[in-house]
Amino acid sequence: MRDIQTLEPQTSASVATIPAPVAAYVVDAYVYGWRDIQVTLPNGEQQWQRMPLTLDDVLHPQEEDMLMPTEEHERWRNYLYSVMTALLVDQPTAVILSDTNVAWDAPDIKSHRPDLSVIFNVRQLKNWSTFDVREEGTRPALIIEITSPKTRHVDLEAKFDEYEQVEVPFYVIIDIRQRKRGVTRELKGYHLTPDGYQALLPNAQGWLWLEPVGAWLGITNGAVVCYDQDGKLLENYAALTKAKKQAEARAAELEVRLHQLEEEQRRQSR
Repeated sequence: MRDIQTLEPQTSASVATIPAPVAAYVVDAYVYGWRDIQVTLPNGEQQWQRMPLTLDDVLHPQEEDMLMPTEEHERWRNYLYSVMTALLVDQPTAVILSDTNVAWDAPDIKSHRPDLSVIFNVRQLKNWSTFDVREEGTRPALIIEITSPKTRHVDLEAKFDEYEQVEVPFYVIIDIRQRKRGVTRELKGYHLTPDGYQALLPNAQGWLWLEPVGAWLGITNGAVVCYDQDGKLLENYAALTKAKKQAEARAAELEVRLHQLEEEQRRQSR
């Protein structure tokens, strides 16, 4: 295990033992995440040091950077990954990348790490740490970003401009915003036109049609949800597992009841 010199975020108890200005820095130092880098000390010894990430690192992270998403952010990302994987299960050249770096073929645009990238016409499946669109000969058809409170403007502004420049056909933002009266969640979707990104028009329910995956994306009772083309809710794995267990339990009850009825009929026929 490598020895890393770091200003690790502290517990409340340990922070209380150091001066307030220093404590505030220690707690907030890794608000965006961190990067472990190897440095050479004056004596020639090699040592790993942990460096806090900046907003620019959030926009253009390196492969090993550790970002700091919220629990809600991860919950929706995992849900969308599982649903979209199921939607495209019969398309062998389609790939859903979750929290994986994408390197572009535009010389002035550095790599991003979208929350979700939907990519078609992939020649060979690989264990990508970075998906290089020039090398792979294809690019994301749909990118979905889920905002976090401290970095939402990165998704709304910088990534909007840069995804437009690298010609991502569809860009959708799940915008989670903390307000005085509570948390709001809003969908913002865009499709690429010759004049740049144009807003996707929601349906009467406020859902956005995600053309590349053939499904609707909506927010219902504060939850991010997908629907098929007929408006049927696409459940997450936990909900499907619960429904399966309930169905199996009902089937077992019916089987017991059937045996009871058969036994009663045998007794009555004697």
